[in-house]
Amino acid sequence: MFDDFVKVLNGAAGTFAGVGREAQSGVRERAREWLGGLDFVSREEFDAVKSMAAAARDENDALKARLDALEAKMQVGV
Repeated sequence: MFDDFVKVLNGAAGTFAGVGREAQSGVRERAREWLGGLDFVSREEFDAVKSMAAAARDENDALKARLDALEAKMQVGV
């Protein structure tokens, strides 16, 4: 009789562990769905856009320097 009781307890423990894993899996899936709906970007996408912004900033600085030099030449010629 004790062996039967132990078997029942082991079965219940296995069932509870399975329920716990199932719940954890469900929570993870819900979190993925929720986060997916928020339009987050991946790290790779973020880094690519960050790099593009830095390149655009550098180009803007270079163009501003050229414009300032041209404006200075025009002032001298006037």
